Amino acid sequence: MRASALKYTILSVLATVTMVIMVLIPFHAFLTVWGSSLVGHYTALRLWKELLLIVSVLGVGYLLLFDTKIRTHTLSRRLVWLIIGYIGINIVWGLVAYHQHGVSLKALGYAWIINLRYLIFFMVTWTIALRSSRLHARWQSLVLWPAAIVIGFSLLQIFVLPYDFLRHFGYDLNTTIAPFETVNHNLHYIRVMSTLRGANPFGAYLLIPISVLAVLMVRGQRRWQEIGLMIGAVISLYFTYSRSAWLGAVLTIGVILVLSLRSRIAKQRAIAIVGVGFILLTVLAVGFQNNSHVENVLFHTQANSAIKTTSDQGHARALRSGIQDLLAHPLGSGPGSAGPASVYNNHQVRIAENYYVQIGQELGWIGLGFFLLINVAVGYLLWLGRSNRLALSLFASLIGLTLINCLSHAWADDTLAYLWWGLAGIAMVEANGQGPKFIAKARKVKPGLSKSKS
Repeated sequence: MRASALKYTILSVLATVTMVIMVLIPFHAFLTVWGSSLVGHYTALRLWKELLLIVSVLGVGYLLLFDTKIRTHTLSRRLVWLIIGYIGINIVWGLVAYHQHGVSLKALGYAWIINLRYLIFFMVTWTIALRSSRLHARWQSLVLWPAAIVIGFSLLQIFVLPYDFLRHFGYDLNTTIAPFETVNHNLHYIRVMSTLRGANPFGAYLLIPISVLAVLMVRGQRRWQEIGLMIGAVISLYFTYSRSAWLGAVLTIGVILVLSLRSRIAKQRAIAIVGVGFILLTVLAVGFQNNSHVENVLFHTQANSAIKTTSDQGHARALRSGIQDLLAHPLGSGPGSAGPASVYNNHQVRIAENYYVQIGQELGWIGLGFFLLINVAVGYLLWLGRSNRLALSLFASLIGLTLINCLSHAWADDTLAYLWWGLAGIAMVEANGQGPKFIAKARKVKPGLSKSKS
């Protein structure tokens, strides 16, 4: 009984820690910058969720040792072993690169964090969801309540607050995060970023509440709260001026509509509407390309701009350089040699503007293959569970986020990575028919936190 009580306590603590991470992570950038302005230690404050993740991993390790059912429903899964293999590749490639002086210790450590934290969190939430109904019962609140605050603040930034309002909370380009972003250095086009670390990460994050709200609405839940929050999310998304997020959102909603509509004719109409929308956007972009507003919003440049190179040209150069690097080094150069972590090396920073190319640069074709297989496996399991609201919203948003990651390093962002993959861990249980009701039935106890000996 004592062992059972200890497992119950550990599971309860882990569920609470997981929910704390998921609730606070949308405010991570804001809170750490503000906190560092008061007490200093910006880098240390940024690691709060990694410290909680370490605690969670220790707790999960205990559950794996002493809970047969958790062990059976995790370690028997090929997806879990794919992730373990990917973690191993990161560790081995990293140690080799550091030994050969290819990366600095700080770059290696940072790369391990941003490459692995969300996959570990994914397995943590998956494990907890196998034995606890708390995450299943509260996932909507974990997404929508923080999103309402984040979106509400972004609307204040758009319509009420001065563009440099965040300066009052310690935001600074040289030491923490820039207090504002613009399109083409034009103050008439301020890019809203709310409580996240930038406009592009904010745009990518919005795909999560937008996909959840879209699923709720097409499944019949059309209360004024959901409608109002969706309108606010769309307005905020527009003012991020993140074109990759726009495309990702259109793709996400299109997938939800196609998969939610019952009749074949309705699905064909949904596909046609999405197709016509893309065509109209293309026609408008071409037809009004000499209009200054369209130039700034769609092309992030202007004919009479003093900036000699456009962001599109920079993206194209970075991508070409990254692909050339991948082809030249098929085994990779080690974690920390490319992407955001490469800023901590002595050699030139290597930013490919493509998360998958970055993984290839670091881990070669082998590591990239493992990572792609993990994404495909997670997507497939979400597809199997698409009758579940969470699984459908995550499957659709994964497609949109995959597009975004082809144009940026979106998975390197703390908020997006922890929140999406944490939710995916919860959804894995539903997608595999292993939810708390299933476990409770198998053990003839009520759903919830279990106190039995097994």
